[in-house]
Amino acid sequence: MINHVHGNSVDELRTGVRHLLERSNHVPPTGIASVSVELDGVSPLDWLMSRPQGMRIYWSGRDYGIEVAAFGEADCHYCSSATDLHELRSGLRTMLTGCEHGVRYYGGIRFDLNQSDEQQWSSFGAWRFVLPRFEVRRNVKGTLLRCNLVLPNDQAQIGLILEQVDGLHDSARKTNPYSQPLRHCFRPDFEDWGLMVNSALQAFSDTPLDKVVLAREVSADFSDSIDPGSIIQALKKISPNCFHFLFEPAVGEAFLGASPERLFRREGRSIESEAVAGTRPRGTSDVDDTRMVEELFRSAKEQREHEFVRISLQEEITSLAAHVTMDTLPSIMRLASEIHLVSRLRAIMRQEYTSLDVLQALHPSPAVGGYPSEQALDLIRREEPFDRGWYAGPVGWLGVNEAEFAVAIRSGLVSGSTIRLYSGAGIVRGSTPLEEWDEIGHKIGDLAQVLGLYASAVQTEFQYA
Repeated sequence: MINHVHGNSVDELRTGVRHLLERSNHVPPTGIASVSVELDGVSPLDWLMSRPQGMRIYWSGRDYGIEVAAFGEADCHYCSSATDLHELRSGLRTMLTGCEHGVRYYGGIRFDLNQSDEQQWSSFGAWRFVLPRFEVRRNVKGTLLRCNLVLPNDQAQIGLILEQVDGLHDSARKTNPYSQPLRHCFRPDFEDWGLMVNSALQAFSDTPLDKVVLAREVSADFSDSIDPGSIIQALKKISPNCFHFLFEPAVGEAFLGASPERLFRREGRSIESEAVAGTRPRGTSDVDDTRMVEELFRSAKEQREHEFVRISLQEEITSLAAHVTMDTLPSIMRLASEIHLVSRLRAIMRQEYTSLDVLQALHPSPAVGGYPSEQALDLIRREEPFDRGWYAGPVGWLGVNEAEFAVAIRSGLVSGSTIRLYSGAGIVRGSTPLEEWDEIGHKIGDLAQVLGLYASAVQTEFQYA
């Protein structure tokens, strides 16, 4: 990778890109190169809203102050169907070998590679990881506009790439406010949800299964096409302390959400992960919050649900690590509308393993699948009446000896004028269909609020059975 840090203008970015691509009288470098320009006073999300729809990516870390907006594709690794990650592992190894720190592929993976996908997920595939053509990255050190190039391939299309750089001068687009939803549909409905939960409770008695996470899909149709960028912009304002993500492979198709849950973060050989399970809504006062926290710690059902996630996380990381430390007791994660039990883990990964090894070991965690994992997946495949696609799968980015992934919960899939919202609840002994139905309605509340669903006839069914 070659970095050229210039001033803060698109014109200077163009000069750097042209200089790099016109080095035809020398032996051209092979691999990924980049040109970077310092930007002052630029919001990555505002910049993204000025890009045309399609091929847009947004990623905002939960607690490290990292924010990335990206547009276009310099390279893409996509697979329509697969039962393992071998092809992805091979492709990314080839591209990242020899790269310097800072090169990143952004994307995600299906929750269940062994399940056939429904049509609305076809653009996302088993996985899709993109090296963006352009990125705006902001952290505590400042903001950079970056152009990524794959050499020598991109030297053959210098005119097109320079035209794309010039297009960054374009002004912001206007977006229309959301219309009211025309209709909605729950999969499963409340009656079938009760049958699913009871099936899980029966399995706890008949099989080794101890926990399964069951989910619900709610689709809402609007009169106009939905702008995913506007959703993530509004969602970010009302859901602090979350990972915010948007993956838009084509116009009118996007997967987005605000997830509180980290799958893992890697820097060198250091790994951070966490067990998040056990939920209560925030109260209307500090006294109410204190009562909710006390309920979480007293509840045998919530403690049991959390412990399955905690045990599995420690087991899986230990198989890859030379050293592991984990919180002795869970603590409280406070979000805008919820309180969760969380246990944090830190580890030193053994040198022979990669980021994809960690991802493969940790997903699906009992927080989104169940425990034991295979028995939980079998029940999910039998009982859930929809394809999860990327919902509850890992989303994030991979680089050279660094990575960060969130669990794609509290999320939605945009397809033209339709959005499908996804949320789930952990079922263990002591769960009841009504309580879990209410919990999954509450978990998707931020997205429902942004879309105006609480101002419509949908509200009652979101919040109550």
